[in-house]
Amino acid sequence: MSEQAGNADEGRAGDERATYDTEAVETKWRAVWDELEPFRAHDDSPREKKYALTMFPYPSGDLHMGHAEVTALHDVIARYWWQRGYEVLNPMGWDSFGLPAENAAIRNDAHPADYTYGNIATQLESFRRYAVSFDWSRRFNTSDPSYYRWTQWLFLKFHERGLAYRKNSPVNWCPNDQTVLANEQVVDGACERCGAEVTKRELTQWYFRTTAYAQELLDCLDDLQPTWSDKVVNAQRNWIGRSEGAHVDFVVEGREEPLTVYTTRPDTLFGATFMVVAADAALASELVADEQRQALEDYLVEVRKETEINRLATDRPKTGVFLGVHATNPLTGTRIPVYAADYVLADYGTGAIMAVPGQDQRDWDFAKAFDLPVVRTVQPPEGWEGDAFTGDGPAINSANDEIDLSGMGVAEAKSTTIAFLERRGLGRGTVNFRLRDWLLSRQRYWGAPIPIIHCPVDGEVPVPEDQLPVELPELRGADLKPKGTSPLGAATDWVNVSCPRCGGPATRDTDTMDTFVDSSWYFFRYVSPHDDTQAFDRALADEWGPVDLYVGGDEHAVLHLLYARFFTKALRDMGLVSWDEPFSAYLSQGKVINNGRKMSKSLGNGVNLGDQLAEFGVDAVRLTLVFASPPEDNIDWADVSPGGSARFLQRAWRLSGDVTSEPGTDPAGGDLALRKVTHKTLREAEVLVESHRFNVMVARTMELVNATRKAIDAGCGPADPAVREAAEAVAVLLSLVAPYTAEEMWERLGHEPTVARAGWPTVDPALLVEDSVTAVVQIQGKVKARLEVSPDIGEADLEALAMADPAVVKAVDGRPVRKVIVRAPKLVNVVV
Repeated sequence: MSEQAGNADEGRAGDERATYDTEAVETKWRAVWDELEPFRAHDDSPREKKYALTMFPYPSGDLHMGHAEVTALHDVIARYWWQRGYEVLNPMGWDSFGLPAENAAIRNDAHPADYTYGNIATQLESFRRYAVSFDWSRRFNTSDPSYYRWTQWLFLKFHERGLAYRKNSPVNWCPNDQTVLANEQVVDGACERCGAEVTKRELTQWYFRTTAYAQELLDCLDDLQPTWSDKVVNAQRNWIGRSEGAHVDFVVEGREEPLTVYTTRPDTLFGATFMVVAADAALASELVADEQRQALEDYLVEVRKETEINRLATDRPKTGVFLGVHATNPLTGTRIPVYAADYVLADYGTGAIMAVPGQDQRDWDFAKAFDLPVVRTVQPPEGWEGDAFTGDGPAINSANDEIDLSGMGVAEAKSTTIAFLERRGLGRGTVNFRLRDWLLSRQRYWGAPIPIIHCPVDGEVPVPEDQLPVELPELRGADLKPKGTSPLGAATDWVNVSCPRCGGPATRDTDTMDTFVDSSWYFFRYVSPHDDTQAFDRALADEWGPVDLYVGGDEHAVLHLLYARFFTKALRDMGLVSWDEPFSAYLSQGKVINNGRKMSKSLGNGVNLGDQLAEFGVDAVRLTLVFASPPEDNIDWADVSPGGSARFLQRAWRLSGDVTSEPGTDPAGGDLALRKVTHKTLREAEVLVESHRFNVMVARTMELVNATRKAIDAGCGPADPAVREAAEAVAVLLSLVAPYTAEEMWERLGHEPTVARAGWPTVDPALLVEDSVTAVVQIQGKVKARLEVSPDIGEADLEALAMADPAVVKAVDGRPVRKVIVRAPKLVNVVV
């Protein structure tokens, strides 16, 4: 660049060669902002409050293009709210515990604390350079003892209420990260962190009872639907997976207690010809006859090699083993065999199903593989040649001496069957959810220690609150690579403690908490981040919250977003907050890709953010990301032009050098046409920003710059107050996306910093009234003429003008006019 920042005189009079030095401008304004702190939120401000939030990053490296996109989009809203007169809470911190940071540290042969805090310092500097309007006075890291003290305190409150508990069960196991995973962290059978194929293990682990809020989590999605991404809402609906059905009791040979199964189709009970138990459920081992136990154990070896996603696949051959016992169908009295198989999961319902091959394809396939009977209970449509029929239809083969479902549709047959089962004590109607409790313990080092002490006398004993936080031992020099058990177990001085109740020898829990526990409540901590007396101040939480707009990706639709909703409802019930939902609105952003593919070093299509900032400047990169597409769409970096954005910003900056009128000059006597464009642009920008159409807002700003330049070139002098008004409007609009350029313009226009707090220009409604509108004249549906007419023209006058237009006369060509449809002032449709 050829000039230093602030050299305004040489940039006047429309000199297209005048430019500013982006590096010098960035250095200059960062120092000013650091001194002024224009985005520091004040709790005692009389202004109406808004809470803007974007997902905080993992410090596993420097900022990348994804961070650049989400924060640029988020900043449009936060800065717009400041301009509109709100007091805005816009905090930032680091999600610094957990696998991403720990794995990165191990790969770099560094201690997680050293590596993590080094990256935080790097990212902080990058964020400051990127000029996002964060209130840095509120920042914290989830790995700070002052933060995870309260994570542990909340865990104990959950434990006190029965929402945190420990049990033994089959769990998801990542063989690469050597730790358990929550169901939500398994994507298509693989670890969502590293992509390794997930297996099952039988372990004793800690859980949060998310199922206690399953119905409320589902119901509240109706309230969120208008302001959240449809993709995220639907993903949560499907994950919670509410289904209505019945628990049915089957008498099993040699077992005193009946075997209870859950079914969504109790109307098909007459067609249950066998039962299936999950092979890896404790129930299978309990039911199996002695002569079949070895067969079950051999089968289990094979089952444990399969992923959950493979087990549920409908197109794979069905396998299983007979358990050597029979049950009795409660409606038919038929003796039916009980099998163990891999297509039933241990954590679904009771871990056992009644198999109805006529109405379920997987049951059909199993029945065919093991030569078991098939009884259809729903009449397929005429000509049906398929296997199992899962649709609606009249009930068939569904009657005994006490109940007859014949001819009923599915809904009626279900309700009738449930009523009969309840009347006879054979079952009961119930609601089931796909959602499972959240497995939160991890066999890794870098996380918040679980504040429980295990005593051989007193069992699970909570760490007393005055002993929090339970700090991580440093374990300097220890091998922290994943081995399947927590590295904390080797810290014997840390592990071995006295029981807080009996004083006898006891041991600390050596697992740490899932990183998603930290991020499930961080937005509460921001309201009082330095309070060492409580997790957060309820009065401030109620004053600032809930979050007005949350911006982030949809990859955490059933992870972070669901967990944060669960936490909020639990904290509400503890009396810690009044919110029902954490995020009033959620804006889901797309990804930055390159040449149609995800950016990857291995693919050779990675784009380094630092390189882009060095070449084009911060403002050009930010503008490019906002202008490229609607927020929810992906951005292909190969298709955009940060160089073009840089050239536009220079053109906009030059406008500020063309203004010679004094600040505060009344624009009323200025060029009317330019003033109308300015005020129309401002009004449209309001609507566009509030509807999250940021890219269109940028386009309108570009049009205003062009209109202003055109007015100047057409003879509208630099002293014309309309030129100042337009240039000031451009500076305010650009402050949302290109803060350095906007600040330079504002200073050249004679104002004190900062433009970010200048306030939104007042729009004059009188300047939004159009002098004329364009009326389209169509003949046989094809446009033949366009007329400039008064906005309040009557239908008769508009028709007369249209029919007299030479182009219309020529197109009609003397043919009889059958009908003229007039929609004043914009349309005339002639039918000949």
